Amino acid sequence: MPSILIQNGTVLDPSQVFERRVDVLLRDGKIAAVGKNLGKADRVVDAAGCYVTPGLIDVHVHFREPGDEEEETIASGSAAAVAGGFTSIVCMPNTKPPLDNEGQIEFVLREGQRINLANVYPCGAITRAREGKELAEMGLMHQRGAVAFSDDGVGVGDASVMRKALQYAKMFDVVLMQHCEEPTLANGAMHSGLVSTTLGLPGVPAEAEQLMIARDLLLNRTIACPYHVQHISTAWSVELIRSAKKDGLRVTCEVSPHHLLLTDEACRGYDTNFKMNPPLRTAADVRACVEGVIDGTIDCLATDHAPHLAEEKELEFQYAPNGIIGLECALSLYIKALVEPGHIPWMKLIELMTAKPAEIVKLNKGTLKEGADADVTIIDPQRSWKIDKEAFVSKSRNCPFDGWEVKGRAVMTIVGGEVKWELA
Repeated sequence: MPSILIQNGTVLDPSQVFERRVDVLLRDGKIAAVGKNLGKADRVVDAAGCYVTPGLIDVHVHFREPGDEEEETIASGSAAAVAGGFTSIVCMPNTKPPLDNEGQIEFVLREGQRINLANVYPCGAITRAREGKELAEMGLMHQRGAVAFSDDGVGVGDASVMRKALQYAKMFDVVLMQHCEEPTLANGAMHSGLVSTTLGLPGVPAEAEQLMIARDLLLNRTIACPYHVQHISTAWSVELIRSAKKDGLRVTCEVSPHHLLLTDEACRGYDTNFKMNPPLRTAADVRACVEGVIDGTIDCLATDHAPHLAEEKELEFQYAPNGIIGLECALSLYIKALVEPGHIPWMKLIELMTAKPAEIVKLNKGTLKEGADADVTIIDPQRSWKIDKEAFVSKSRNCPFDGWEVKGRAVMTIVGGEVKWELA
């Protein structure tokens, strides 16, 4: 494997609280050295004006394979990931069939290794067929490589089943990720409020999310399983988690770009690219999510990359599927939402996208320490560009940020010491 010397960049490594203009030498798939005068290499990369960071990690993506390969495959999703600067991703289990047994887990791992772009890790289903009735074989799936468990797309509505899931996951000390949505309140098309009433669309109240978070926190109070709230979206949800953390509960959470930048006002045009689950909330909810990032209540950033076919998204708003794609523009959107307004510094942003997600799913990633896997992202913070969904390598085009002018972009993605993507 050719060695790579990255010169003249500013290294940002939150795992070591390290920010300095030094060089990085990659050899045999590992970080060989970080410093000055590191000698020669087979390839020299000039990173002047750029940040050199650990490879970005996304713990919440949907690659649709097996079952809906016309929307996305592990291959196309991995290509989208590295194009966005992500070196490691965690695939959700709501495929067809779902990832609810060890065979499906092995399939995702093998495909990711065969494609050899990003590191692809599977998240196993909590319950069989994601029906919320009986536990899937979590132990066997974990043994075969599942790094987390979730029924994402739906929450586990039965409190008894959820309690058993927490107890079982605790045995392996593996994180249980919950799509927090109380099912009896989840039959709407957008956030329940003034805009939904004006548009004549059924709404999903904020309480749907908050009730399930509150229930799970109570269930987990004595169990103490690693528990992670996916795609948080409401102000009171943030407050519930903030309070739980003060009480010492084992809870983490994530937020997605759209819940930091968009509100339910965006749905006024009935554009289904703004339809997602959880739905876009109010400006007050957006402010609370941003505040949660600032004060550390929200632990990491995750895209919830959810591809859909154009003909599916062209249905009436109420009947169109939820979800948007985001891997290829997420970094720029996080910069726009959090760094440009001065809410957090670059070091904090990179921590939320590297060290923190690695810690949540227990990946030996997210660092530039010597001897670590050579997963590296080079970011040009001054690179201005227009988001163009037609230029995406993802198979799908359901992106509400198409045409946005943004600043900051990954210009090179290195996985295992090999350059997997670079901006032309």
